[in-house]
Amino acid sequence: MSVGTIVTHRKYVPYSHAHYAGNLVDGAYALAAFGDVATEVCIQLDGDEGLFASYADVQFKAPMRAGDVLEIVATVTRMGNRSRTIDFEARVVCRGRPDRSESAAEVLDPPIVAVTATGTVVVPAK
Repeated sequence: MSVGTIVTHRKYVPYSHAHYAGNLVDGAYALAAFGDVATEVCIQLDGDEGLFASYADVQFKAPMRAGDVLEIVATVTRMGNRSRTIDFEARVVCRGRPDRSESAAEVLDPPIVAVTATGTVVVPAK
């Protein structure tokens, strides 16, 4: 595993994380999810959880709402001696449909790209 490695997580956004009117979730929710998937990238590549060093070019492109199912994708784009550059994308793959009924939801095809970012993680020297 190296450059081109892809790790994907999916997670449901609970209503307890709604932060704004319309059940909107703050953008930091995606950044936390990026941290989780970056941890798995480090474990798979290096056998260590690593540390998140920085984010670059964070783009908030569409709203995330409580009741969404997010697909968080991390793609390794560069590997240094101790650092790894990772591109992240948070996609809304399912969304609640309260206009239909209280528990209605639908699969989105295509998914909505909500947040993108590039991040750098570091791992211990071997």
